[in-house]
Amino acid sequence: MAGIELLTPVEMGRADALTIAAGTPGARLMERAGAMVAQAAARLCLPGGRVLVLCGPGNNGGDGFVAARRLAGQGYRVTLALLGARSGLRGDAAAMADLWTGEVYEAAETDVGQADLIIDALFGAGLARDLDGEALALVERVNAAGVPVVAVDLPSGIDGATGAVRGVAIRASASVTFFRPKPGHLLMPGRMLAGRLEVADIGIGAGVLEAIRPLAFANLPELWAGQFPLPRMDGHKYSRGHLVAVSGPASAAGATRLAAAAALRAGAGLVTVACPEAALAIHAAKLSAVMVRAVEDADGLAQLLADRRLGTVVLGPGAGVGPETRQKLAVAADRRLVVDAGLITSFAGDARELAAALSRSPAAVLTPHDGEFARLFANEPSVLEAPSKLERARAGAALTGAVLLLKGPDTVVASPDGRAAIAANAPPYIATAGAGDVLAGIVGGLLAQGMPAFEAASAAVWLHGEAGRAAGPGLVADDLVAALRPVYRQLFARLGGPA
Repeated sequence: MAGIELLTPVEMGRADALTIAAGTPGARLMERAGAMVAQAAARLCLPGGRVLVLCGPGNNGGDGFVAARRLAGQGYRVTLALLGARSGLRGDAAAMADLWTGEVYEAAETDVGQADLIIDALFGAGLARDLDGEALALVERVNAAGVPVVAVDLPSGIDGATGAVRGVAIRASASVTFFRPKPGHLLMPGRMLAGRLEVADIGIGAGVLEAIRPLAFANLPELWAGQFPLPRMDGHKYSRGHLVAVSGPASAAGATRLAAAAALRAGAGLVTVACPEAALAIHAAKLSAVMVRAVEDADGLAQLLADRRLGTVVLGPGAGVGPETRQKLAVAADRRLVVDAGLITSFAGDARELAAALSRSPAAVLTPHDGEFARLFANEPSVLEAPSKLERARAGAALTGAVLLLKGPDTVVASPDGRAAIAANAPPYIATAGAGDVLAGIVGGLLAQGMPAFEAASAAVWLHGEAGRAAGPGLVADDLVAALRPVYRQLFARLGGPA
């Protein structure tokens, strides 16, 4: 990608307007955009192939007219079909239509199945309503035809801000967007329907971002590399932080062990598992490099945490659900915190009470999946009814005052200050029992080393996804911990850290 920033359709409109105001004509931007679409289409269609260009009534359609002209000039057999009246085109789109010398057919009457490739230039990322009528019928015919599709900006029917399907959406083989991606390219189901994403340079300078100040980003190392805790030559285990993973009974101890092992692998200098005495033996037998301490209840945890060197606590994996787990949070709330699993569910419907407890923490990260998120914010309609996963995560972060890591195939990390990162690197086979416990441990390991909460959560999500890719199909959660080693090796090389 050209950069890590994600622009909403409104922000992209500002980028266009700022560029035009600075002296670049809109027609030139459209010409470049259409040329980039034509190049992408040529990579997917043999020379001389049949290309159907479906144009809509706005600027997206203008891009389509340019792509059609460029491809026809290269010898492709191009059919151009317009949804709506040609007289309805305005501005640059009308100018580009005037440069097209071929026939313009009605989209509703075009046989979409006769093409080798379709260019979807019907509606762009700024679609503001559900498709219906002729537009809906046309999209359904395109999907039924089974012909490869190159989408201009985003597949028609995908909301660029939310990734949601507006009635129906085209399934594209590839999408060509301009300057920067939209949130809808990374949020599901938009990401699944956009196909391979290409971000094209059409002459918009990065300087416009200073005026726009976007707050959403693709979760890539460029976002958090400057805060990543690279090991120092003069460092030692005590300088890399001491983390406590709080365990419940022996029957649920596996989750805590995964989190503890992941925290140690992520770089925490020391890790202690605090568990009931009945679980001591199983933890000690399975965790060679992790210390174990008998802690029966909240009072026992308070005694352990009297040692201020134990600065980070992971609470939730294997901790159980109920008042006792809430009490343990009360005594740990002044530490750097990862709040996961059973602890989140222990506050079901009491998000504001959780927020009050977390207000004492210098750095807190909540790591719910969608079900836990819904339970936690059950009494907060302003959070649950936000228009997208991105906005739900932001609303949850604002309400709790903590960084919120909302898990899933499009994991969103949101900060109370509005910053958010969307991940797209995790493979589907990472969705397995215990994977979330490993993620919580990675977050904790980075927090223990002093990484700020938003950056730590974002980095942990990326590392977790890369570990899944390194482990490969058939992985189980334990494999993720081991796979962090090659991922770290590659990341250190990328960031200039120790070999």
